[in-house]
Order: sequence, then C-alpha cells, then structure tokens
Amino acid sequence: MIYTITLNPSIDYHVWVPSLSEGTIHEAHKEWKDAGGKGINVSKVLRLLGVDSTALGFVGGFTGAFIREQVERAGIVHQFLSIEQDSRINIKIKADTETDISGVSPEIPVEALQRLFAQIDRLGPDDYLVLAGSVPKSLPLDIYPTIMKRLRGRGVRVFLDARGEALRSGLSERPFLIKPNHHELGELFGVAISTHDDAIAYGRKALELGAENVIVSMAGQGAVFVNREEAYAARIPERKPVNSIGAGDSMVAGFLYAHTKGWRAQEAFRFAVAAGSTTALSEGFCTHEKIRAFLPEISVIKVE
Repeated sequence: MIYTITLNPSIDYHVWVPSLSEGTIHEAHKEWKDAGGKGINVSKVLRLLGVDSTALGFVGGFTGAFIREQVERAGIVHQFLSIEQDSRINIKIKADTETDISGVSPEIPVEALQRLFAQIDRLGPDDYLVLAGSVPKSLPLDIYPTIMKRLRGRGVRVFLDARGEALRSGLSERPFLIKPNHHELGELFGVAISTHDDAIAYGRKALELGAENVIVSMAGQGAVFVNREEAYAARIPERKPVNSIGAGDSMVAGFLYAHTKGWRAQEAFRFAVAAGSTTALSEGFCTHEKIRAFLPEISVIKVE
C-alpha cells in the first residue's frame, strides 16, 4: 500500500484578476477552491494514474470538512485525524504574475500526533510512505526523521519531499527518494545551483548524507536524477508554464507509479519528468494521455 502524509493540509483558493495593485479593490473573473497540500496532491496524481493510496494527516473545522469532502470526491481513501482548530486556507492570486499567501497553520495537539504515530506503526514490508510539505509550527522540526526512525528495519520505502531543516534532518534516516528543486538543494549546501552539472554534483552529496535516489527539478531546464549507480539529465522543450501548483508533487507521484511497476530508474525518471511537466503546462494535474503525448519531447542522457 502507498500512504501519503500531509501534516499541514489546506484549502487552496485560486483567484484570477486582470491585474494586482496594492490598496485597491479588485474584481475576480474566475475562482477555484480545492483541497491542497503536497501529500494530498501526490495522492490525487496517483489516483489519476490508476493507483490507490491512503492519505494521512490532520484536518479540523469547516475547512477540514471541505478537505475531507474534496479528497473523497477524488476517489482517494483517507484516514485523516480530526483536530479542533481550522485547517489553513492558502490564497493563490493569479494576475500578471502569481502571488501566494500561505495561511496560518492550526495547532496540532500531542494526542493527535500520538494517533498519527499509531497509524504509522502499522506500516510494514512493501509499503511506501510519502512525507511531503511543510511542518506546522506546533510540531517539532525533526518530525520527519522521527517518523522515519519509527519505520527502521520494516522495509518501508520513504519518499521525502521537503525543504530546509525538514529535508536536512531527514537525510540521515536514508529516505528512498528525495525530490528538491535546484533552489532547495542549493539551500541545503549553501550554494547556488544553475546547471545540470551543479545539480548532479550536489545531488551526489545528498547521497553521501543518506538519500538513496535524488531527483532535482530545475523548472524550464528539466531535471536530473542520481543514485549510487547512475546519473541522468533530462531536458524539456521551452514552453511557458500555466500552473505552478503540484508540478513537483506530480514528479514524485510519477516516479512512485513507475517504480511500483518495476521500471528501470531511467524509465521511471523520464516518466516523472513528463508527469511534472504536463502538470505545469496545463490547468489541472497530469494524466496518462498528457504524459504519453509529452514523453517523446523529453531528452534524457546518461551522465558519467
């Protein structure tokens, strides 16, 4: 079974305005609301690809009820834990450029965290766990490695998609896959990463710190993949993205889908890049049809 954990789910409120000016009233010409959070997005993409998963995390209040409803409507099984405070609302303002406002995270009680640990303790061999997204301020910064420590020796493959201290502290627990973008990987090592060669070099440093596989997404430059046996660089055609939500989550879901099918690393990486790219290039997440159409446009080379 595949499990995704979203510690900080949200309602993502997308609103389109012709332009955005400070101190004025704007009339939206389109809006859209959906359940958000990186783990939930991974579960959504897996469902579109025909793979079941179980979504875990904390939801509360009227916003939490909406998140549950939307996840169920998408056909995703969940075991969300109820908390008292409202789940957050993130605002995505789309004008000439995109502006994001991240909502305030709810408090996660100790008792709710213990219930999450009880859920995690039931995982075993052949299970996958996706740990993705931000950590509420009421939880310890090392919550991801704490979760991973509980799974030591159980044969659970952990996909870690986080940034900053949440990523740094998780590497020592040997996640099966991490997927930073080039900014996040550069932040990890205090450098600026601008080329495929840079990304491969510092991806290999992340291997030394404990990761088993690394995908580094690089927006219009494509992506790179490294593990201890091989490295690949992928280039994609230059196109203007129309959607910044869920592209990285789609890459994680795409690689996870391909890995569970037994594909080789190069094939799984190409599929993951196509999944992330087609989400970025369309309103809505990737599908098999979009991915198949885009795959021939991806150039993947092996790097020595």
